[in-house]
Amino acid sequence: MFKEIGSVFSFLIIFPSSNSTLDNVAKYMYIFPIVGIVIGLLIGSFGFGLSFFLDPLLVSLLVVASIVIITGIHHADGLADFADGLMVKGSKDRKLKAMKDLSTGSAGIVAIVLYLIGLVIAISLTSGFDLFKAILISEILAKFSMVLMASLGNSASLGSNSPFVKIMKDKKKLAIAFLIMIVPVILIGETTGLVMFGVTVTLTIFLLVLSTRSFGGITGDVLGATNEFTRLASLMVFVSI
Repeated sequence: MFKEIGSVFSFLIIFPSSNSTLDNVAKYMYIFPIVGIVIGLLIGSFGFGLSFFLDPLLVSLLVVASIVIITGIHHADGLADFADGLMVKGSKDRKLKAMKDLSTGSAGIVAIVLYLIGLVIAISLTSGFDLFKAILISEILAKFSMVLMASLGNSASLGSNSPFVKIMKDKKKLAIAFLIMIVPVILIGETTGLVMFGVTVTLTIFLLVLSTRSFGGITGDVLGATNEFTRLASLMVFVSI
């Protein structure tokens, strides 16, 4: 079991695992928020420490760089593909084909640039322990959003997303993921955390509806894009309240 859980971590971060198969990861998708906690603790502590010595903008840049390094740009690639698929005119099949194209289009490049700029700006607007809380909560919610998306959505086509969608139709697993997520969000974020949670759920449902209309369902890229969108949205909510 520990090897299978390790495969979930290796799927979401850069550390490799010999047991990291899609089936193993999908089986334990409901612990994604635990990975979010670990990532949030690592990066949040890093940013918290830097905030005592460096300018907020420089701290933010280093924090964003650490997110990119630890996660291996795994889901950012999904965001780029998602944007490329949305911008293509035509049938759902044509949009799906654009998402699967190995080359990144102009829409994908613009999406990544705007996303990274948004992260840097949002994180630069907080510091100290608030910075730690913002990063931790946003990472937990980002990972939960993928679990929620897989639970509510249907596969647009047979692919990497299929095992996740199939497994997460078990609502008991969704309930476990919810409990793992909501406890630290409330304890650490309090009212702000609940608002961030509400925005996460709303944005996830919006992306689900958009993906269903555009692609006929969700894909692995949609799941990855959801992770990125909800991370940024929750950070923006935190610094705005």
